Parts: sequence; C-alpha cells; structure tokens
Amino acid sequence: MTAPAEMTVPAEMNEPAALRLAGGRLAALAWGEAGAPVWLALHGWLDNAASFSRLAPLLAERLGIRVVALEFAGHGHSEHSPGDYALWDYCHDVLDAADELGLVRLTLLGHSMGAGVACLTAAALPERLAQLVLIDGLGAVTTEAARAPEQLRRGLMAHRRGASPAPHYPDRETAVAARVAGGATPIDADTASPLVARNLQALPDGRVGLRTDSRLLRPSPVRLCPEQALAFLGAIRAPTLLVEGETGILGESERARLARGALPGLERRVLPGGHHLHLEAGAVEAVAAAIVTWREQSAAAAEVEEPGP
Repeated sequence: MTAPAEMTVPAEMNEPAALRLAGGRLAALAWGEAGAPVWLALHGWLDNAASFSRLAPLLAERLGIRVVALEFAGHGHSEHSPGDYALWDYCHDVLDAADELGLVRLTLLGHSMGAGVACLTAAALPERLAQLVLIDGLGAVTTEAARAPEQLRRGLMAHRRGASPAPHYPDRETAVAARVAGGATPIDADTASPLVARNLQALPDGRVGLRTDSRLLRPSPVRLCPEQALAFLGAIRAPTLLVEGETGILGESERARLARGALPGLERRVLPGGHHLHLEAGAVEAVAAAIVTWREQSAAAAEVEEPGP
C-alpha cells in the first residue's frame, strides 16, 4: 500500500478558537473559517476536544470546513452534570450545541464513545443527519438482558459510595505517565499528551489536577442490550464512514461484525494504528486522507445521481 501524501497545514490553522455553547455549559474548540460548513466532532470517554487537535486542522484545510470539537458534560472544560452520564444524555449535548450553532443538518465526526453518541443521534433523528464519520467506534457498549439487574446493582452501589476526589499530580509529565499506564486502551505518551494537557488545572499547592468529573468512572446503572444496539444501527440512514485502527477496539469480534452488518450502506476503512489513530502522529495523515477521499467520492456520486433540468 502506498503511503498517503503528507498534508501540510498553515500554522494559523492549528490554533483553535475556544467556544462556549449550550448557554455556556459546554466548551468546544473550533478549527477553520467561522463561515465554513460545520462538522461537529465528538470525543471518547474521559477524553476532550484536544482529541481532534491533529486531525481537525487537516480536514479544515482540505475540505474547507470548520470542525467544532464539542466537550461532553463532565469532560474537559465543560460543566459537570448534576445528574447521570448515560450515553443517551450526551445526545442532548450534541443537539444543544447544534441548535446554538444554527445547524439544521448535521455532519458528526465521532471517536469511540463519541461515535456511539453519533449513532444514537443519527438513529433517533434521521432527518437531522447529513453524514457520519466514525473513528474506531460503532454503536453502544451493551449488557445482556439477563445481566441487567446485576448492572443496575453495580451502578446503584457505586452511587451510594459517593464520588472519589479527582486525581492530582506534581506536574504534567507525571499526569501523562499516569494516563499511559492506566488508560482503558493502549496509548503512548505523545498521543496522550494533548488530551492530558487540555484536562489539567492548576491547584493551589502547585500541583495539577484533572478537570474530568470523577463520577464518570462509575458503572452505568443501565445499558442498552445487544438487540437494542443493533436496532439503533439499523435505523441510521445517513451515509457513514467507519475508520478503524488495525489494533483498535473493534476488529473481527462477533459484536463488531454484527454491528457493521446492521448499519445500511456502511463504508469501512482499516488503517495502521490503535484506538486513538486520529491523534497518533504516525497515523493521522492516513485517517485524514481516508476521510477526504470518502467525502469527495460521496459528493461526486451525489452530483451524478442528481436529476438534470
């Protein structure tokens, strides 16, 4: 396979604009011209808008778009939620941000949990979705129906124990090392660094602490069952691209194969890289190239299908 040509981006394109959306409760970072068509980018669990800090400038330059990377409630610089953090609650974050930005038809770019949120939104409100780009994530994490009581027990008991204090570290380097050592999926220090830097705040004692709401670590009291998750995927009508990492979280598991088969018209690209391939220095160019090619091909196909005068 021929390596994709490197895409250079003007230096000013790499500097995002900071936004407050949904009445100020949600933070976001934006790359690209203010008047350009908007793609809403949705990060993964415990990540933040910096997840797209390497991919977004490339897409903004090549596609002439503005990428607005939203931070879900409880993540990054967004406010913490007084309630739960169920997957479907994040759909309100997406819709609130979209409404404030004046977006009627949405293009969603989602990674991991953000891909799951994008899928739920697309299934429930197909009239609002123009297209989906999913990065190493498809649908929702599920619990078998027979295990639902056990899942609820875990969630209730965790809630009764109360929230743990947010972790704190002597410096950024130590915080990055902790993310590398304790992440839910493998990640190296270079890839983790933008995520950690965005998530840190200075403490009075000179140390640094995480902004993330520690309640995000609690088990979900309720999850969709596999049949429900597949039904949501089957209800999606928007053109969808799935970009997977060769060593990502999907692969050829039965769950992943069923999920891919359930989504009509899904296009799949498997590229070298891990779960955060869109942020990995050695993989982000290939991810951007795959998205740009898919978008250009989709636009060309739409022009062919459009009836003449």
